[in-house]
Amino acid sequence: MNEAPNPDVCPYCGGKVELVDSSEIYGRSYGLMYLCKPCEAYVGVHKGTDKALGTLANKELRDARKQAHYHFDVIAKTSLINEIWGKYIPGLSNRNKAYLWLSMQLGVEPDECHIALFDIDTCKKVVEISKKAYKK
Repeated sequence: MNEAPNPDVCPYCGGKVELVDSSEIYGRSYGLMYLCKPCEAYVGVHKGTDKALGTLANKELRDARKQAHYHFDVIAKTSLINEIWGKYIPGLSNRNKAYLWLSMQLGVEPDECHIALFDIDTCKKVVEISKKAYKK
């Protein structure tokens, strides 16, 4: 996956983004995250680093990403991807195979295909593509 740049300015309100403990959002610590306090947009970081897991997201985008993950994970966290796309790729996990398949469905480069990088419209497409695939 392409690394998302660490945010310093909020794309929603132009506010300063800070690296804070997640307890500021969740009330208990799950690690660090980038947070824009004025508009409550945030993104987590890779454990043990300050590298953003994706792009900064406001509530609307976080909700869209949750929906995309909910439906895509039906495919990615099971062996269902092997029924949907029968191609055998040695050494590739079901999750990575599912993301490769999704990149082809969306017409994006595989290293740019990650829900944490998607906007609302792309998340909606992920939901549609996933539902269509697992309802067959």
